[in-house]
Amino acid sequence: MDLPDVPLLALLRERMSWLHQRQDTLSQNVANADTPGYVARDLKPQDFSNILRGESVAGNRLTITDPRHIAFSSGGSTQFDDMTTPDQESNPDGNTVSLEQEMIKVSDTQAQFQAAANLYAKALTMMKTAIGH
Repeated sequence: MDLPDVPLLALLRERMSWLHQRQDTLSQNVANADTPGYVARDLKPQDFSNILRGESVAGNRLTITDPRHIAFSSGGSTQFDDMTTPDQESNPDGNTVSLEQEMIKVSDTQAQFQAAANLYAKALTMMKTAIGH
């Protein structure tokens, strides 16, 4: 098994990919803050219960030797669903981007990405330690 295909690392890679795509979506919102009729978008949140059911995890399939094991499936995608954010009021020109809300989302996304990257690095360090590197 390749080290990057370890299920924990695959989960973290998928999470970082989702956060990266969310950051792109939010930056498009900020860039179009003055565009008449532009509707703010965001990505649909990742659903942890789907991950536990094995519906959206990249990586290898684990061997299940006990019915209490959690099954992870292969075949996660790097494309995530986006959605409009209807809870926003629109300006008189029809634009629904709130720069304050977008900046809060950008900051939160950045913090989550940094946390996932730190976890990824720590997992790699632990594995290197375990194999004696």
